[in-house]
Amino acid sequence: MYQKNLNQIYSFRRISLIAVIAVYFLILVGGVVRSTGSGMGCPDWPKCFGSWVPPTSVNQLPNDYQEIYSAQRVEKNNKFVAQLEKLGFEDKADQIKNDKSILVEQEFNPVKTWIEYVNRLIGAVIGILVLLTVFKSFPLWSLDKSIVILSVLNLFLVLFQAWIGSIVVSTNLLPWMITLHMMLALVIVCILLYIHFRSFRLIQSLKTTTEKPSSLFGILIVGFLLMLVQIVFGTQVREEMDVVAFEFGNLLRGEWIEHLGLVFLIHRSYSILLLAVHILFFYKVYKYTLRHVSIFKWSQALVLVIFVEILTGVGMAYFSVPAFLQPIHLLLGTVIVGIQFVILLQLNSERKLNLENTGS
Repeated sequence: MYQKNLNQIYSFRRISLIAVIAVYFLILVGGVVRSTGSGMGCPDWPKCFGSWVPPTSVNQLPNDYQEIYSAQRVEKNNKFVAQLEKLGFEDKADQIKNDKSILVEQEFNPVKTWIEYVNRLIGAVIGILVLLTVFKSFPLWSLDKSIVILSVLNLFLVLFQAWIGSIVVSTNLLPWMITLHMMLALVIVCILLYIHFRSFRLIQSLKTTTEKPSSLFGILIVGFLLMLVQIVFGTQVREEMDVVAFEFGNLLRGEWIEHLGLVFLIHRSYSILLLAVHILFFYKVYKYTLRHVSIFKWSQALVLVIFVEILTGVGMAYFSVPAFLQPIHLLLGTVIVGIQFVILLQLNSERKLNLENTGS
């Protein structure tokens, strides 16, 4: 029986880890979609130009395809507006109704269409992987019910995320919808990391590896919250950049940064605060934690990724916003959140262990 449980735990851990990696890969691909302006490469959802396999030439589309898909999006948006009004979000509903840019239909571009289509295919694969985590979690019910419950919850979140993705398309990449889409992806990643961590605790007992887990936890939770705020600032900078890029006709990339507003300046300066908090955290980890343990290694990785993230931001600011750096910058920001969350889980477990030992 023990060996059977062990095999089931390892099987669950493998699929949950693969799902985490796949979500991060999708975030990278999503960054490519945005940096190439391919978000509306498919004007409908879940199909692409009404087909499960998108066209490769405009000749495969009717002459009035722009009017057809614009009308379809208007119909879907009207339903979404009605739902927002029922939920009490009248301001957001009015924003969608009065935003004429939503009605603008892009011309067919085969490259952008297939970039967006690949993005959707990867999203479908992630849906299957998350479904598998649910299936693999059921045998663990007797060992840890929370793993099963959270796996099922995550499946519903993925389905909700897919629906949000369809709204992003129907609203022609409405900025706040893209931000919501991004934050939901982070929630899904964190839940996957959490159930992966809980399953690890089923096969390995917790040991004390640091002297002051509560102090370290407090510093890192500040860094974690600051990073979430920074990601929101980053999405706002990206929204402003989309507007500037449109005004310049996606040309003269070297002048885009100069035309960004206050949010960019805050986003840039804020990174210094983030770096300072995490350097302080790493100093404390170095001082109070054993060198060979997971917390120390993850903390090294965290500071390294933050440095690289800042360098990619500098590269975009001073080298005319290279398109290849945009998705990397986005991915690294979400990786930072994931690493922070993993370390927080470990530190929180050690905090609880210390309290139990003190109580006994």
